[in-house]
Amino acid sequence: MMRIILDTKIFRHKRIAMSASVPASLAQADIGDALLVQRISAPDHAPEWAQWLEEIGFIPGEPVCVMARGLPGADPLVIRVGDSTFALRRAEAECVSVTRVAA
Repeated sequence: MMRIILDTKIFRHKRIAMSASVPASLAQADIGDALLVQRISAPDHAPEWAQWLEEIGFIPGEPVCVMARGLPGADPLVIRVGDSTFALRRAEAECVSVTRVAA
């Protein structure tokens, strides 16, 4: 019985630690995480991506969620932003900075 209680405490501690981490970009987010778009930053080799991402709904404050990842290699990602669903390459998802929705 003592071991079960100890294991439960460890599990809860790990779970809290994992949920406290915030992904830096949409590409690093876990499937199902409730997130908000924080900002868009395009890479130097494709500056037009910022405008394209904003045009399809990735604007600061908009709710976003990773719905699924392709196999193999987790590319592309199925992303829900607002009321729309898109497939983004991982490189494009790296351009979207996100923050967790406050509980």
